[in-house]
Amino acid sequence: MPRFAANLSMMYPQHDFLARFGAAAADGFKGIEYLFPYDYTAAEIKLRLDDFGLEQALFNMPPGDFSKGERGIASLPGRESEFRSGVQKALEYAAVLGNDRIHAMAGLLPSEDLRERYHAVYLENLSYAAQEAAKVGINVLIEPINTRDIPGFFLNRQDQAQDIRKAIGADNLLVQFDCYHCQIVEGDVVTKLRRDFAGIGHIQIAGVPDRHEPDLGEVNYPFLFEELDRLGYTGWVGCEYRPKGDTTEGLQWLRDWQAKNPA
Repeated sequence: MPRFAANLSMMYPQHDFLARFGAAAADGFKGIEYLFPYDYTAAEIKLRLDDFGLEQALFNMPPGDFSKGERGIASLPGRESEFRSGVQKALEYAAVLGNDRIHAMAGLLPSEDLRERYHAVYLENLSYAAQEAAKVGINVLIEPINTRDIPGFFLNRQDQAQDIRKAIGADNLLVQFDCYHCQIVEGDVVTKLRRDFAGIGHIQIAGVPDRHEPDLGEVNYPFLFEELDRLGYTGWVGCEYRPKGDTTEGLQWLRDWQAKNPA
């Protein structure tokens, strides 16, 4: 049965961030993920993990100035030094929090005319990140994101991400497969999972098209969860969705699935 991790950047919005750990644990989650930990010390977050018996699944490297619309800097020319500093900062947090996966957001492409230049920077930066992370047993993830949610995002398709992974050739560089983004951009989600499974390092879910609970919308998640079992996936499945109402009430999909598929 898949292991589900609560995404604390989206779930339990009625609580302050540090209070969301306890709320997730109270609902039975054993793993958590979120976008960024950097507003808090690693020790503060580690305390919450230990207090509630939670495992850190994933977080993102520093994304640039998120408040001003930046969505990663991994592909941005002229930001290489900042990116490298961000890699080291993320690895320092991971050493305390215990996760073995960190995500490098690609960033925004201002014009298709610049793609070749941005692509070259992206490859160079990811190679550096993978080399540094490999020294301490960490995997670096890249994620295709749809351009409806993030217009202009550099990386959009699963095959594009897998080609970049293969071009770099680092065993610890993997793709973060978000079923929500994949369905919006290209569909045929399960076929993509089967095709690319060896290069996938983390999976995330949300209902399509509105990014609510996974029992709302056009994706048949019970079938997809069964497919993950058939494929032998043992990693975390991140619940990266915006609850339509109360987070706990909206978890009926999870309670129903667990009742039908006891551990």
